[in-house]
Amino acid sequence: MALKRSSSMKTQLVNGIHLEELELEEEINTSSSNNTPAEPAEAKAHTEPKYYTVEDAVETIGFGRFHILLFVIMGSANIVEAMEIMLLAVVSPEIRCEWHLEDWQVALVSTMVFLGFMVFGVLCGYVADKYGRWKVVFGGFIWASYFSLLTSFSPSYGWFIFLRCMVGCGVAATSQGFILKTEFIPAKHRAFLLPLASVFWMLGSMLIIVLGMTVVPTMGWRWMIRFSIIPSIILLGLFLFIPESARFQVSAGNIKGAMSTLNWIARMNGVSLPEGELREPEVTERGNAFTLISPAYRRTSFLLWYSWFVASFIYYGSVLSSSELLEKNLLCFTDADPEHQIKHKQEEALCYCIPFNMADYQTLLISCLGEVALIPLNIALLNVFGRKPSMAILLVLCAIFFMLVNICTTMFGFTVLLFLLRSVVSMNFNVVYIYTAEVYPTSVRSIGMGFCTSFSRVGGMIAPFIAQVLMSRSVILALSPFATACVIGAIGVAFMPIETKGRALLQHG
Repeated sequence: MALKRSSSMKTQLVNGIHLEELELEEEINTSSSNNTPAEPAEAKAHTEPKYYTVEDAVETIGFGRFHILLFVIMGSANIVEAMEIMLLAVVSPEIRCEWHLEDWQVALVSTMVFLGFMVFGVLCGYVADKYGRWKVVFGGFIWASYFSLLTSFSPSYGWFIFLRCMVGCGVAATSQGFILKTEFIPAKHRAFLLPLASVFWMLGSMLIIVLGMTVVPTMGWRWMIRFSIIPSIILLGLFLFIPESARFQVSAGNIKGAMSTLNWIARMNGVSLPEGELREPEVTERGNAFTLISPAYRRTSFLLWYSWFVASFIYYGSVLSSSELLEKNLLCFTDADPEHQIKHKQEEALCYCIPFNMADYQTLLISCLGEVALIPLNIALLNVFGRKPSMAILLVLCAIFFMLVNICTTMFGFTVLLFLLRSVVSMNFNVVYIYTAEVYPTSVRSIGMGFCTSFSRVGGMIAPFIAQVLMSRSVILALSPFATACVIGAIGVAFMPIETKGRALLQHG
């Protein structure tokens, strides 16, 4: 009886175990049909692939040796651009005398340069967004150098202004170098590094003035232009060390090229890229100008175009005004020497030959130093207040200093005022450049910059006729438009909807 009872208990136990196995198998099948993973969540997370964007890569790489190389080479591009633009202020008295030019003809030289810049600005921006930044910048250096050399052989005034217009077309392409540089720099370093580019612009301005002091009196203005293209030739070789923008390569679908660029930069900086795979969607619609006036960017674009117009208008207004005031001795000096007491006005003679003396060149050199002297203040404004407030503050200061130039002072006082004016005007241009490169997405960043630089050249085209033609009639009348434009620009900045301080560069609109 006990044996039978024991056998019955064993049978029940086996049946119970079998039933539990069936229930467990049913639970597993049910779980599988509901797509519930059997393995733990940690194991799943471990097997998931990792991805990163170009922005992640740029921020991870940080600042290092590559960025120093980038800063020096692309900064040297600013030297070349500054020399081509500042050359106009130095050569104006020489061509006025050689070809017996009137005021409006001298002003037309600058206007033709900016006309070429304006026309090619948008075209170069479109090409840079479609086919790459590097190709456009490199081609621009070759173009500008070639036509600048031809300028030195100009047989007549007509040929001179045509060839300078062609130089302006090349300079428009080289300005895309700012975009190329910005797209490699991490967000937290942009407000510090980009204003420092003014150092190279100042060096270019000073170099052309030194050439004017040393070469023009002995060998003439034609040899000065020939010597001025030497930095361009050197830069063509150095530029081969700069890669194409990884942001552009990704937007164009060239992930392999972007990875190669980022790996090279990471190795140079001695760091590693983020774990995982570089992945971003290809942007099929690049360089579309209509994006700039879409609802998301319409107000920003319109106000930014005027800000660029003002930035160029007052910058070249300050450069050409100082040159004109010194050349014609139109300033009111309380301690004027006999040479500076003689006023020269267009009505008195059809042509007058008044080359710069050493004191005039020295004043221009000191004013060039003003473009970098207040860089620490520029960096502080950008980091503390942001881009928009910095623009507004600087434009108000520009208006004040333009009007102060008209007061009767000593030669030293005028030099100080000119120094401060060039400082705040240059700082404003820096902020406008930085804001533009940050506010637009990669897909339209170059064409956005192209449109902006084209509007700025409208200001550059108008400035000579005020600074070099109207100045002979009335100094206060010539300086007032510059101050007024600054005040209107400061008001316009207040209505800009986007602040870019600390913001990552966008890939898509």
